[in-house]
Amino acid sequence: MPVSTHLGSQLVDLCSVLLLLCCFAIVAQRRLSACVDLFALQSVFLAATAALVAFLTGHRHIYFAAALTIVIKVIVLPRILRKVIERLNVSRELVMNVNVPAGLLICGALVIVSFFITQPIIPLGYLLTRDSLAIALAIVLIGFFTMIARKKAVTQMVGFLVMENGVFLGATAAAYGMPLIVELGVFFDVLVAGLIVGIYTHRLQDAFDSVDTSTLTVLKE
Repeated sequence: MPVSTHLGSQLVDLCSVLLLLCCFAIVAQRRLSACVDLFALQSVFLAATAALVAFLTGHRHIYFAAALTIVIKVIVLPRILRKVIERLNVSRELVMNVNVPAGLLICGALVIVSFFITQPIIPLGYLLTRDSLAIALAIVLIGFFTMIARKKAVTQMVGFLVMENGVFLGATAAAYGMPLIVELGVFFDVLVAGLIVGIYTHRLQDAFDSVDTSTLTVLKE
């Protein structure tokens, strides 16, 4: 492997690790606005990873995906979620299904499981991003765990978006990204999901005077 390609692979791995560290920071964070800020920061690292892969491989459509990531996940969606938080006047998540230390331990276990699952697959790959596959799977699992462990609709939405970031990184690691039409469809779905959650949390607040989704269990026919 040429030196420049080897260095590029190392930089992709570094960006992937930064993405994973953002996941741990989100799990450890109780302030809703900080969770949104960390998601935006994670998306910046994701866009940097995509741009780096596009530069190293010459796959120009990945530049477009990186630009969409900046516009939708770094600017538009965080702005929508911050407005929801301001509108609801809920700054902290005081009650969680799993406390922070236990949550971090579970996330550590999920990372180990991800590396264990992908270990037989990684040596078979030839792409310079192949080492990021385990981290991508860990990010998907941690995003799913965040949706389960948190009670507020806003942080559950952040967990969903973290999962989507993991899927995007996985697609980049396994196949240098998805076809452009598929990437456009995914970004459109994510944007619509953000808008729906904004409306949904307003309705939830109006009906129950709270954005705790566990209150939905009291609904009757």
